Amino acid sequence: MDSGVTRSQDPADGDVALELDEYLPFRLSVASNGVSRLIARAYEDRFGLTIPQWRLLAVLAEGGLTPQAIVVRTVMDKVTVSRAAQVLTSRRLIARTASESDGRSHTLTLTETGRRLHAEIAPLALAYEAALLAGLAPGEVAQLKRLLMRLEAAAARLSGETPAR
Repeated sequence: MDSGVTRSQDPADGDVALELDEYLPFRLSVASNGVSRLIARAYEDRFGLTIPQWRLLAVLAEGGLTPQAIVVRTVMDKVTVSRAAQVLTSRRLIARTASESDGRSHTLTLTETGRRLHAEIAPLALAYEAALLAGLAPGEVAQLKRLLMRLEAAAARLSGETPAR
């Protein structure tokens, strides 16, 4: 079965050599980091938010969650979520309330100030997305999103994890 990945023979030993620029995990990582850096500059310069803080705000705009649910949803580690939550709480952008179902846990929600900030940032985020996707036809964008979701699900299956969505 052809995976579509280009590999070359290593003349020294005849083994297949990995060509990094053709290796999909590398390409995905480079693309993701590039997009994150581009958008992060705008968030940091204009709103004083790091990437994890913005992700936390964006996730909480969809509804309150426990830190563990945020870890699962965003695929950020616990420490990153905890640090982002501490900063956002100190800036009064999110609130922490005791969980009704588990006294040891808590739920994070956006405050009114957090909702206003999210409402200000969301159009900027959507504009960056539109600019990034401008060279693609609508069908290509839909296909790209479907393929990325399939890759996420395959990675989760292979690692024994539950997909984030």
